[in-house]
Amino acid sequence: MSGAADQQGALPVVLVGAGNMGRNWIRTFASSPDARVVGIVDLDLELAARVAREESLDVVIGSSVSEVAARSGAVAVVNVTVPAAHRPVNEEALFAGLPVLCEKPIAPTLVDALQQAALAEVAGGLLMVSQSRRFFTELTRLRAVADRLGRVGAITTEFYKAPHFGGFRDRMEQPLLVDMAIHQFDMARYLLRADPVTVSCSSWNPAWSWYDGDASATATFEFDDGARYTFTGSWCAPGRETSWNGSWRVSAEHGTAVWDGDGAPEADGIDELPDVPAGPEEIAGSLAEFVRCLRSGETPQSEIHRNIPSLAMVEAAVLSAETGERVDLPQLLERRYAEAVRTERRADVREQLEQWGSVAHLRGVEVVQ
Repeated sequence: MSGAADQQGALPVVLVGAGNMGRNWIRTFASSPDARVVGIVDLDLELAARVAREESLDVVIGSSVSEVAARSGAVAVVNVTVPAAHRPVNEEALFAGLPVLCEKPIAPTLVDALQQAALAEVAGGLLMVSQSRRFFTELTRLRAVADRLGRVGAITTEFYKAPHFGGFRDRMEQPLLVDMAIHQFDMARYLLRADPVTVSCSSWNPAWSWYDGDASATATFEFDDGARYTFTGSWCAPGRETSWNGSWRVSAEHGTAVWDGDGAPEADGIDELPDVPAGPEEIAGSLAEFVRCLRSGETPQSEIHRNIPSLAMVEAAVLSAETGERVDLPQLLERRYAEAVRTERRADVREQLEQWGSVAHLRGVEVVQ
């Protein structure tokens, strides 16, 4: 880890991607004590320069991550490109000795994600996924409530919104499951402190939908502790919309908790809500955890190995919706692992994957920084 990362000042970083999400991150950096942008990378240099000018940034502009990092003195990278571009950006950064915080999903497929996990091992660097909806104070409180209520039997999430994004989401085959539901799936893993083993899912597109693909879905997961998690929702549901976090119900051994996704949770079975530390939320929370772990040497909760089960939930749900059959997630992961070994183009990464033996390797991996 670079010595600059040990300092308590704002970490100098390169931002890769100057589109709308890049602007969101720039505004997060502007109010963050944790990191500052010293370079912007984009294939569209005119766009990058215009964004820097409009956001009043004096930064290095370029199309190469390693070159901009060297010129700017950056010691880390925040990658907010589209998922298909994540691997080449992450690969260049990691082999240049730069830890990476990458927007979700880390990859378009499980195969790609597994290959990137092995790539991070070969490079010896940190690759963290910005699973930003883990970072809500009230979600942390709901987790503490669930812990007090004993064994959890079931969690349900209702998610109903009607966003008109335009662009690539309108053309996706599974816009809700692929682009949104990973947040709620990952939040369920966070609440249960467990991983899924099976899923049954159906998806459909209402007649009035403005999406090409299925904008509605219902998925039920069984977890390795016996709990069930059900997600049901739609991205073309005008009226009485839920929070972007969804509306939650936790049914447990000693009581029930509900959360509207925004305010404090409510619960019976306990005398009072537990106190939890407040901190930065959403992408500001991801950024704070990234910097904190770089400085402490800890492994972030959404480090790539730890995040892969959340991506597996998405791919398994889509497969179940397509086939109409229940999907076994451990079996799916093993099939994707074999495919990752077979198709990996870099010899060193392929050898690293082969050394795993199976996806059981994902459990307990600690990052060398």
